[in-house]
Order: sequence, then C-alpha cells, then structure tokens
Amino acid sequence: MNQTVRPPSPESTTTVTAHARRSMDTETTDAAPPQRPAPSPPKVAKAGTVTVVAMLLVALAGAAAVLWAWHLWPFASTVEVTENSYVRGQVTTLSSQVSGYVTEVPVRDFQFVKAGEPLVRVDDRIYRQQLEQAEAQLDIARASLANVDQTMAQTVATVAVRKAALDQATAQLAQVKATYERVSSLTQKGIRAETDLDGAVANLKVAEAGVAAAEANVSLADAQVRAADVSRSGLTAQVRAAEAAVDLARINLGNTVIAAPTDGQISESSVRMGQYVTAGTQLMFLVPPARWIVANYKETQTARMRVGQPATIEVDGLDGAALRGTVEELAPAAGSEFSVLKADNASGNFTKVVQRIPVRIRLLEGQPLAERLRPGMSVIARVDTASAGPSAPAP
Repeated sequence: MNQTVRPPSPESTTTVTAHARRSMDTETTDAAPPQRPAPSPPKVAKAGTVTVVAMLLVALAGAAAVLWAWHLWPFASTVEVTENSYVRGQVTTLSSQVSGYVTEVPVRDFQFVKAGEPLVRVDDRIYRQQLEQAEAQLDIARASLANVDQTMAQTVATVAVRKAALDQATAQLAQVKATYERVSSLTQKGIRAETDLDGAVANLKVAEAGVAAAEANVSLADAQVRAADVSRSGLTAQVRAAEAAVDLARINLGNTVIAAPTDGQISESSVRMGQYVTAGTQLMFLVPPARWIVANYKETQTARMRVGQPATIEVDGLDGAALRGTVEELAPAAGSEFSVLKADNASGNFTKVVQRIPVRIRLLEGQPLAERLRPGMSVIARVDTASAGPSAPAP
C-alpha cells in the first residue's frame, strides 16, 4: 500500500526552532562563569604609594647602616674600637750558653717555675776541670809575684847597704883629701919629704876610686829595683789575667745549669736528656706573669686618644669576657716604620693607605680573669676618648 509523506508544516517548524533556541540559551547561561568587577582607579593609586614609601624606607635604612658602620653623624661615638689587637707579654727565649750533653731536664712542659729554679743541666765535668786548671794557673802567677816581691825587697835592702858604703867611702875620701892637703902644705914648706906627698896622692886616688865604685854599686842596685818593679808589674797583670780566667771558668761552670731568670710558666720543652746542645741552642720559652694589650688603631682613630683614658677589652678566648684597662703609651711611629721592608712612595703610582698606630693598654689590677690571658690571644679593644679635649694645634 502506498503511503504519502507529508512535509512538516511551517507552524511545527517554528515551534521546534524556538524550543531549540531556548535550550541553547539555557546551557550557555549555566556554563559561563561570573565575571569579576574591574578594579577601581583609587585602589591602584594607593598600591603605588605604598611601593614608593617602602623603597624610601629601604634607602633610608641602607644609608643609616652605612653611617653606623663608618661611625658618621648621627652615629658618631667617642669610643674607638679595633679588632686588630692582641695580648702581649715578655716571652723569653731560653738558650744554652755552653756546649755539652744534657744530663737532666727537671721540669715538665707548661710548668710554673720560680726565679732561679733549674730547668736544664748540661754535663759539667769538662768545665770543672777547666776551673781547676785556671785556679792552678792563678796559683802559679801568684807564686811568681810573691817571688818577685821577695827579690824586690832584697834589692831594696841591697840599695840601702850600698848607699851606706857610698857614705863611708865619701867620708874616707874627705879624710884622705884633708891629709893630702896638709902633707902638700908641709912638703912645700920643707917640713915633710916628697915621699910623704906621693903617699898622700896615692891614698887620695884610692879614696876617690872607692867613692866611684860605691856610687856605681848604688846605681846598679837602683837598676835592679827598677827591673824588679817592672817584673812585678808584669806578674801582677798575669795574676789579674789568671783571676779573670778563673772567673770565666766559674761562669762557664755555672752556665751548665740553665735556670729560670724570673717567675713564670715555661712552654713546651724542645730539649731531651742526652741531647747535645751548643751555645745558642734554643731550649724552651719562659712567659712571665705580666700581661698587656697592644691595639693597632687606624691613624684616624687616634686624634683624641690620650694616655690614661679608660679602655675595655673583650677577650675572644674567654667567651667575650670584658676586662678593664687604661691607655699606657702610644707608639712613637706607625707600625710600617718598624717593618723590615718599607714602602717606597717616591716612585710609581701612589695609593694612600691608612696606617696603624700601636697603642699599649695596661690592665687594671684586681681582675681574676686577667690571669687567664695568654700572649698572642685576640681581643677587641675599646678606648673611650670622651675625657680627652680637642687635639692640640700643631706648633
């Protein structure tokens, strides 16, 4: 059977299309998210202001940090601080003055010792023999001097005897001369014979010869006295030399014992028993109890620094414990002037470098922690320059 297909009517088509449009509008409305409202212009201006203020605060904080770091206004302080400071002490190097084998080291490392306490002993047998030999030479020199003194005394006595003989010969010559004159006068008058005159002349010549011989003997005795005196001077010098040799030998013998020159604490010993040491061999160090601080300040920090100003010391090795002190001395020159190699600024390019001035700080008494300080320890030094007046004008 044949069926006829009718086309849809315009009314039904319009109804279906409107229904589909409403369905699509409903789906579109359900799927689209809600839109945010646009920011208002006043809120944008407020955020920009906050950013500018924050940047200004950061800039001010940076400038304040720089001013504080360099101690400039308004952060300038009268307290000068440096970390380039250290504990100092009289560290003494103990060395041997003689050569020999070490026979004893009666101390241990880091021991506290008293002045005069033996630290090292060197074999002293050779030095004892040298002392005995020097004493024997001294005895010989003294005996020779005593012998010369005896000879000189005898020579002086001989001079006295010969001077007496000269006086006797002189008196005899005077008597003979008087006899000669009397005989000569009588002979001229014819009272005495010529033979008597000849005898008187002969006696006069003998007497004159006796006086001459006596004078020669006195001169010889005087020369012997002078020779004995010269010999005595030489022997006296030999005695002094022998005495000096004895003293030197005694000193060398005493130097076989290396003793502590003062109270203090010794370092680790580098010498052992049986070791051979020579003169100048370093044995150990001795650190006396005296301590002070040397702070190397920049030259720009010392303008108002004076002796006697109070100081505070913070010790790194004592957990930053603070000690009190005073400025004792300022160095007479910058530290660079005491260096072995000095900078030559006369040639080439010049770069200005701030120099350091060493300042010695004395620790005040009555601080138990000061006994724990050791030379070489690092500290932070602070000197209060408020008590110092303005710098004196240059002359």
